[in-house]
This record gives sequence, structure tokens and C-alpha cells, in this order.
Amino acid sequence: MSSQDAAAAVAAGLPADVKALVAQEVEGRLATLRGEMEAKLAELRERTVDNRATLVVFSGDLDKVMAGFVIATGAAAAGLEVSMFFTFWGLSALKKPGAQAGPKNIKEKMFGMMTPSSSLTMGTSKMNFFGAGSVMLRSMMKDKQIATLEELIELAREMGVKMIACTMSMDAMGVGKQELFDGIEYGGVAYYMADAANSRVTLFI
Repeated sequence: MSSQDAAAAVAAGLPADVKALVAQEVEGRLATLRGEMEAKLAELRERTVDNRATLVVFSGDLDKVMAGFVIATGAAAAGLEVSMFFTFWGLSALKKPGAQAGPKNIKEKMFGMMTPSSSLTMGTSKMNFFGAGSVMLRSMMKDKQIATLEELIELAREMGVKMIACTMSMDAMGVGKQELFDGIEYGGVAYYMADAANSRVTLFI
């Protein structure tokens, strides 16, 4: 005889008043369990991620940054709240063409010479050939009537995509706020993590 059968046999032989007490006890415990489950579900619902996408743009390559903005604008068009966190080489995408840089030390000047001055001077990640690759890619995109990186950046701004410049990377590379677009936000890793922790989609580009 199984334990369940034995329990049923014992219960069958109990007086009616005892059965009622047992039933009351079981019902009370079930009610408590239901209450605990409902509380847990409510807690999980509060923790549910927002309808948000977060992208880290680490690369300074034309094709990779462009892919980032294609994803960002696509996500925004789909109704997601989008934030893009630009760090290290990715800061080049936020630089204003022809912006005057502030005072820099020799190392910062060297970094400035070796990194793109804006999105217009970004090279491709493959087959760049001293800039020829980016010129060819832009020409092919124009022939196919594909939006340029600069048009995608402007579209992202119009769609409300939040762009955050990493302040630590700015300090490390000697990039001043006067070199970057107006209207962007500034923050460190804590700023990024606050967005990423509540995002449905997180990407590193």
C-alpha cells in the first residue's frame, strides 16, 4: 500500500469532527501558500524588464557603428526605448566635424591624430586600405540609396534615441565636451548598468 493510500485509509476512519479540523488546516495552509505565491509573482512583475534596448558602441569602425545605428533606429521604430553608450573608439561617432579641441597633452594629441575626428573620417573594419575602403563603401551605399551614417545619426536623434558618452573614456583619451554633439548625455558604467539591467535587449558593438 502506498503512502497516499495509507493516508486515505486513515482519513476515512477519522470521526467527522476530526476530518473537518484536518480539512480546515489543509485549507489554511493552501491559502497561505497561495498568498506567498501571489506575493512572489507581484515581486517578479516589478522586476520585469522594461521595453528597452541598450547598446554599447565600443568600435570606431564605419561599418560597425553604422550597424549599431541601424539596430538602434530599428528598435526605436518598433517602439523600444533605446539608449546607446559610446565608449573609447566609439566616441568618434559623437564628434562634431571640425570642432575645436581643448588643450591636450602630448599623449592626448597623439591619440587624437590616430583616431577619427568624426564619423566622416571613420575607416572600415576590413579592407580599409588607408581610407579607400570607406570611400568605396559610402559610394556603394549611395548607389543603392542607403542612408549614410550621418543620416542615421540624425534620424536616431529625431527618434529620441538616448546617446551617452562615457566620461571615463573621455578623460582617458582627452576628449572634451566641446568636441561632441550638443544634446547628448554623459555618464559612467553605473549609468550604463542602470539602463542595461532593465533592458530586453543589450548589445556590444
